Amino acid sequence: MKTADIDALTDWLIDGARSAATPSDMMAECCERLVAAGLPLWRVGVFIRTLHPEIFGRNFIWKQGAAEVEVGTVDFEIQETPEFKRSPLSLVFNQGLEVRGDPNGLDVERFPFLHDLRNEGATDYLALPLRFLDDTVNAMTWTTKRPGGFSDEHVAVMRAIAKPLTRMTEIITLRRTATMLLDTYVGNRAGERIMGGQIRRGHNDTMQAAIWLSDLRGFTALSDRLPAETVVQILNHYFDCQVAAIRAHGGEVLKFMGDGLLAVFPINEYVGDAGQVCARVLEAARESRASVETLSFPVGDAIERFRFGVALHVGHILYGNIGGGNRLDFTCIGRAVNLAARLEKITGRFGRTIVASKNFVSVCNVGWTELGEFPIAGFSEAQRVYGLAEEMPVMMA
Repeated sequence: MKTADIDALTDWLIDGARSAATPSDMMAECCERLVAAGLPLWRVGVFIRTLHPEIFGRNFIWKQGAAEVEVGTVDFEIQETPEFKRSPLSLVFNQGLEVRGDPNGLDVERFPFLHDLRNEGATDYLALPLRFLDDTVNAMTWTTKRPGGFSDEHVAVMRAIAKPLTRMTEIITLRRTATMLLDTYVGNRAGERIMGGQIRRGHNDTMQAAIWLSDLRGFTALSDRLPAETVVQILNHYFDCQVAAIRAHGGEVLKFMGDGLLAVFPINEYVGDAGQVCARVLEAARESRASVETLSFPVGDAIERFRFGVALHVGHILYGNIGGGNRLDFTCIGRAVNLAARLEKITGRFGRTIVASKNFVSVCNVGWTELGEFPIAGFSEAQRVYGLAEEMPVMMA
């Protein structure tokens, strides 16, 4: 082993692995430098738990000779699988133990996973805990094809390098966790702005956007006659019908307000002109309508079916930090948002799923029929409202 190279690698990790642009690059360079220093690595895996509502963890797999590091995710159900329960990683994650296994020895009976490694020619396997400062345990695995497996010197090097690698991995994980949490709770564009330093009250911008404001028909009555837990399940399924379509067509969900949803579709030179953006908004609304129409939920012996209304508008909004003291919200306000909220109420009044303002129709004038001109609370002038010609009004019972 080349001690000077190992020391240089340790210093590189402590200094932030600055030559690596991404976590995958960092892992690839680390493994390649270890091989160059004399460590007989064939495969290295890093397994990190995540703070995410749908993903249990992420894995990074480096293989000697592979073009790039393989990155994947696993969901929470993996913890209950027989494969995970009988794997070395289960002991590392749950007990913080170091686990070594011989793919060509009796260890294969204890850890069936080693059968696969043996079939690929592996001769030794070592799993080390990566313990973060909050005592969260993650894992790193090392595999070789060297005849006789790892030597004591090799194992000592892997244990030593795991320490600075753990700190580097923790920093990357914390930054990624912050980004994911912001994306989950405030939206990806808002999250990017917050991570970029826009965290003070008064940090805001104006932008032109298409505005989407929707809510579920009959939600109050639904909440009154069903258990709260059932209502939450219904809302989650109902929001799934919209969020996927909104994001697929370039929108960002800013708020869930009970059964209401506020989303914006920014209009700028990067995403297209107003006509292109609004066409995508309308397509998202149609997709959401179709999804909600097929949505059903069993409640006792009955099957609940649902309707919703969405108002579409175009205008300028103020987008940024609003709140009091150290409790802020990254959201949007403005006359355009207020008008969208008022128009949404008209959907129920006319038994419509989708309605639009004159501004929206003027840039996306496809298939609309005028419903009339109506006084809107808080606005000095009456507003023209449009519905899709393809829709037949359906009044709630």
